[in-house]
Amino acid sequence: MIALTPGVTLTIASHNPGKVREIGELLAPHGVKTISAAQLHLPEPEETGASFAENAILKARAAAEQSGRDALADDSGLCVAVLDGAPGIYSARWAGPKKDFRAAMARVEKEVAAIGSPDTRAYFICVLALAAPDGSVATFEGRVFGTLAFPPRGTNGFGYDPIFVPEGHRMTFGEMDPTIKHAISHRARAFEKFVAAAIAPCR
Repeated sequence: MIALTPGVTLTIASHNPGKVREIGELLAPHGVKTISAAQLHLPEPEETGASFAENAILKARAAAEQSGRDALADDSGLCVAVLDGAPGIYSARWAGPKKDFRAAMARVEKEVAAIGSPDTRAYFICVLALAAPDGSVATFEGRVFGTLAFPPRGTNGFGYDPIFVPEGHRMTFGEMDPTIKHAISHRARAFEKFVAAAIAPCR
């Protein structure tokens, strides 16, 4: 198992500034520094996997090999019950090449409305993959369940956050203070497992 020590710099295998920022905020209390694939000018590999785990592993291994240091990749997405789990692994692709998540959220709303079901259940899933330059890798999964809300609400977070209300709450992720979201999100739940397995305690 890859072990990270406080002070180490970890490559974050993402060009999504919102995701990189959120991962950095989650890692900071553990003394782990981050540098993104975008900062290192690393190319984005094509996500050809058939699952979140496969795509996360693909991205982490590519970043670790290219940067020469341990790399962490996140593959995550929104799964909607009445859409048979879509957009799922295609969540980012629904936003198009310009990463327009307003268009992606509008597509979710349109496709849900077309079905005409009152079922608004959905969940976010996050799979983290930690890879070393030698190709070794470990994965950690987190999920958070909730319901859809239209129209989108809030400007915090990123991606589909403005249309997702987690169970037990009334605000969308887009309306929540980041510290509240970090405590309950799918990414936070995956991070709990990641930290327990891979990060040495700060002293």
